[in-house]
Amino acid sequence: MRAIGVVEFGGPEKLIEVELPMPEPGKGRVRIRVHAATVNPTDTLFRSGGQYGRTLITEPPFIPGMDLAGVIDALGPENDGRLKIGDPVVAMALPNGPFRGAYADYVVAPASSVVSAPKGLDLVTASTFLMNALTARLSLDALALRPGQSLAVTGAAGCYGGFVVQLALADGIRVIADASPSDEALVSSLGDVQIVSRGDDVATSIRALLPEGVDGLADGSVQSDLLVPAVKDGGRIAVIRGWDGEPGRGISVHPILVSTHAKETAMMARLVEQVEEGTLTLRVAQVFPANLAAEAHRKFEAGGVRGRLVLDFS
Repeated sequence: MRAIGVVEFGGPEKLIEVELPMPEPGKGRVRIRVHAATVNPTDTLFRSGGQYGRTLITEPPFIPGMDLAGVIDALGPENDGRLKIGDPVVAMALPNGPFRGAYADYVVAPASSVVSAPKGLDLVTASTFLMNALTARLSLDALALRPGQSLAVTGAAGCYGGFVVQLALADGIRVIADASPSDEALVSSLGDVQIVSRGDDVATSIRALLPEGVDGLADGSVQSDLLVPAVKDGGRIAVIRGWDGEPGRGISVHPILVSTHAKETAMMARLVEQVEEGTLTLRVAQVFPANLAAEAHRKFEAGGVRGRLVLDFS
């Protein structure tokens, strides 16, 4: 079986095509014939041996990838009947877990990490949302804002930030989002948001709109220290890369680790429904043949990508 991975951590050039044995699904697991896998920030960190490079698999190759779409190919014993052979699905893989990541022709995953793909979407497009949308949902749940309260979202033009904006608006929350001049149209397309200029002074711009500060903040731009002044006393901050700062003023910090929620089947199924309803909009930036994964990683790390880069394994 073909997979794309690394035998030693490093730059994009370390990504190579490798052969692995065909995986067999054990109890409560399914095998998916992968059609598309999305390039995410976690993938480049894993490839480089950074924060996400620690893995339960001790021998190379190490296979990146957390987001995939494909078709159920085989069922292990003791499945609950929810999934059937031939079903188009989306799934979360854990490259630092026992089954390796999504960059492969076939992936075995716990059935609880797999849900039906959104109806009416091709599998390339369907591959682009699950991990980021789940991270966004977990962020909002941690912030626990009520309808009418205020939320600032940084990195709103990115996939995580964009999903936070759309899910928050669906929850009845007032949203202030940052954008560079070139991204203002994109961020405006997400819904009824107030836009402030992206940059190191974003907290000042947020306070200009809400002098008392926002109730919550989702930090998609990883600027935690600079953003604290935007949050009111007793407010909340959701961070996705970890942060050990002390914001003070009764502000609480909520680290979000999506990998610990990879079996939240009901939550993932609801996100699929919200894609089908149009609450969440998906963006494919470019599709690469799987054997050009290194090129896709180079393009991603060069910055400026809006939407997701997708590897085609069909």
